[in-house]
Amino acid sequence: MKLRSLFATLALCTGLVSLASAKTVVEIAIGSPDHTTLVAAVKAAGLVETLSGPGPFTIFAPTNAAFDKLPAGTVESLLKPENKAKLVAILTYHVVPAKVMAADVKTGEAPTVNGKMLNIKADGMGVMVNNAKVVATDLVGTNGVVHVVDTVILP
Repeated sequence: MKLRSLFATLALCTGLVSLASAKTVVEIAIGSPDHTTLVAAVKAAGLVETLSGPGPFTIFAPTNAAFDKLPAGTVESLLKPENKAKLVAILTYHVVPAKVMAADVKTGEAPTVNGKMLNIKADGMGVMVNNAKVVATDLVGTNGVVHVVDTVILP
């Protein structure tokens, strides 16, 4: 009975991986209940089409809880049309123009779509991107990969 349950679980997980890999990095974020703030920001910044393009992209995707760490009113302010350029600068700082799987991450710097560099620290404790901890990795899409971070990374 346990073996049958294990096979059922493996089949389900395999199906979920197949579904995830058939989506773009944007569609992966849209499908996540933990990334509704990020999705709203990407839409407000007008980046949906760009990040749905061929890529490849590596997205360091902050969770809703990560956005909640920002000072009160910050997210609401960034979502205003007059702050679009600042929002774009922040969001594109979370995007590396290459597909980088967790196994390939090394300590050093990585260029972003924003034009600035991210500081990456990979060790036995995990991976840090600037001051953000990577909490989930390798959500593979058709045009790149998403790694989930616990903090919004500011340029």
